[in-house]
Amino acid sequence: MFNFAGKTVLITGASGGIAVSCIKKLYQAGAQLVLSDLNLEKLQEFVATLDPTGERVLAVAQDVADSQQAVDVVAAAVARFGGIDILIPCAGLYLERALKDMSDQEWSKVTAVNLDGVFYTIRAAIPHLRKGGAIVNVTSMAGHKGSFNHGHYAASKGAVLNLTRTLALELAPNIRVNNVSPGLIDTPMVQQLMQEKGEKLLDQTPLQRLGHSDEVADAILYLASDFATFITGETLHVNGGLYIAS
Repeated sequence: MFNFAGKTVLITGASGGIAVSCIKKLYQAGAQLVLSDLNLEKLQEFVATLDPTGERVLAVAQDVADSQQAVDVVAAAVARFGGIDILIPCAGLYLERALKDMSDQEWSKVTAVNLDGVFYTIRAAIPHLRKGGAIVNVTSMAGHKGSFNHGHYAASKGAVLNLTRTLALELAPNIRVNNVSPGLIDTPMVQQLMQEKGEKLLDQTPLQRLGHSDEVADAILYLASDFATFITGETLHVNGGLYIAS
C-alpha cells in the first residue's frame, strides 16, 4: 500500500520494537534508511540481515541526549543520500520511580532522551528536510493522561505533543509534523507493567488485547506517506480504545 521509493528516512532508536517494525515496512516500500541507535553493534547485525548490500541502509551510532551527535548523524545522512524526506525520532526511555523519590539524575536521564533527544535531532534535520517531507513523533498515552510512578516519562511525552504542534506551525507549508501515541504495545518496554497490572489494563481496553508494533508502524507510515498530505499538527492514537475507556 505504501510507496516510499526514492525517499530518505531517518529513524533514531532504531533497535526498538516499534522502530524495527517501521524499518522493515519502509525498506519493503522502497525507502532509503538512515538508522541510529546507542547500540551500534546490535543495529549493524539487524541491518546486515535487512540489506546485505548496504546500498539503501546506513547504520550510525547516536546518543540522542548529545546535541552534537544529532548534528553528526544528520551530516552522515546528507553525505550519503543528499537530504532527508522523513524523520521519525523513536528513541525512548521508560523508567519507574515515584516523583517523591526521584533524583535529579533520574529526571534528567529520562527527559534527556524523550524530550531533548527529539529536539536535538529535529533541530539538526530541519535545514536538510526536503519540501513535502514529514516528521512523525512517537509519544504515548502517558503524555495525555499521566502515568503512575512514571512522572518523568509522562512529562517528557506530554512536552513532545506540544513541541509537535509548534513545529507544525513553524515548518508549514513545506513540512508536515504529527504524532502517533501508542498505548499498551507488546514490546519489552511494557513487560513489567503487564506483570503488575496486565489483567486490569486489558479489562479496560475495549479491544481486549495488547497492540502489536506493526500496528503502530502502520500508523506512523500513514502519517509519513502521501495518504496524509493534508494532515499536520495531529495525534493518531493507537491503543485499542484504552484512552477513552480508562
